[in-house]
Amino acid sequence: MDSYLIQVNGHGDHAPMLDVHLKSTGNTISPGKAKGRKPRWAVRASEMSKKTFNPVRAIVDSMKVEPNPKKAMISLSLGDPTVFGNLPTNDEVTRAVKEVLDSGQYNGYAPSVGYQSCREAVAAYYNCPEAPLKAQDVILTSGCSQAIELALAVLANPGQNILVPRPGFSLYKTLALSMGIEVKLYNLLPDKAWEIDLEHLESLVDEKTACLIVNNPSNPCGSVFSKSHLQEILAVASRQCVPILADEIYGDMVFADCKYEPIATLSTNVPILSCGGLAKRWLVPGWRMGWILIHDRRDIFGNEIRDGLVRLSQRILGPCTIVQGALERILHRTPPEFYHNTLSILKSNADLCYAALSAIPGLHPVRPAGAMYLMVEIEMEHFPEFENDVEFTERLISEQSVFCLPATCFEYPNFFRVVITVPEEMILEACSRIQEFCEMHYQGAEGAQDLECDK
Repeated sequence: MDSYLIQVNGHGDHAPMLDVHLKSTGNTISPGKAKGRKPRWAVRASEMSKKTFNPVRAIVDSMKVEPNPKKAMISLSLGDPTVFGNLPTNDEVTRAVKEVLDSGQYNGYAPSVGYQSCREAVAAYYNCPEAPLKAQDVILTSGCSQAIELALAVLANPGQNILVPRPGFSLYKTLALSMGIEVKLYNLLPDKAWEIDLEHLESLVDEKTACLIVNNPSNPCGSVFSKSHLQEILAVASRQCVPILADEIYGDMVFADCKYEPIATLSTNVPILSCGGLAKRWLVPGWRMGWILIHDRRDIFGNEIRDGLVRLSQRILGPCTIVQGALERILHRTPPEFYHNTLSILKSNADLCYAALSAIPGLHPVRPAGAMYLMVEIEMEHFPEFENDVEFTERLISEQSVFCLPATCFEYPNFFRVVITVPEEMILEACSRIQEFCEMHYQGAEGAQDLECDK
């Protein structure tokens, strides 16, 4: 039998070297004969892949329905502001990328956490006296989704749990379950502009709770938390000693009558990982530029969380180097009127959509204050031929060629979500079709009761 001696030699600045010494006894082992093993194929999917589940894809892919061929399809389902071409990014943003591309200086690998100069640019952009930031507090990522993934991976172990909003972005659950992390859903309150049910939230905390996810402004709700409500959330986190993962990808995307407060500016004692990126505010989701901002003024995370994020970032190198090279110019050259014009369009669409849907019997939209979405309650008792919001939205597609996401995708049945980034004429046409659909199927109290009796 062969025996091996492996010796590790290394000193000073040199990497350790492996010295491998082989001592042979003269006996050999034939391939495939070890321990009487009979070779056979046994290729199986990993447990992680089996645990990975995207509720949006699962529900949408199961909707076996064709749109009405007599009506052009209007999709109000995808949170991508670039789809219809009515919301282009600013010329300064594209010019910054072109300049970097032409320079030829950003074609190689970047450090896993991003170029130092780019981290400095992000830190300077978000730095403020209430929540100071330095370059070492910034980790650049491939979009906000990777930022959320790294933040979850560094904060939670398999067997622990995280607190997730309901309704909420489906990615949180998808990532957590694939990592063996339990998800506990805390309720948002539609009659209070989607504020958090704080009593319910706090009741979910236990010794295995690893973090609290706060999404503000919200996908799918379009809500924006007030300063006082954010302070109440922070009080819960402080009492329970639970760190916060803040999904702030829609930060600053709030309408004129509302104010956005980054949660880290309101607390000195709760450690926060804030996730953001270029995707939404700069209207370039495909450029995959995100970041994690580490707020830890009481040194609760310490070096362990920072070092953990660095190590996790080394698994797969971060965002596109071309976009990194343009980042400082994007942050500082984009004119204020670009942001203003984008929000003006979104606010106008939100108002049109809210007014039109409010006038339809059986529907109750919740007025949004920011982001790109609006949630609509379906009074299912007045649409008794449909079992749930999934059936309702399926029939809306087949009869009116209007596609809205059923809120079951966000763990919140009997609502649907409308994306408000589409052109104004499309919003108006979609709302008109939704009205026609509801008028066709709406049943008053007596009619609904008669239909139930007939079943």
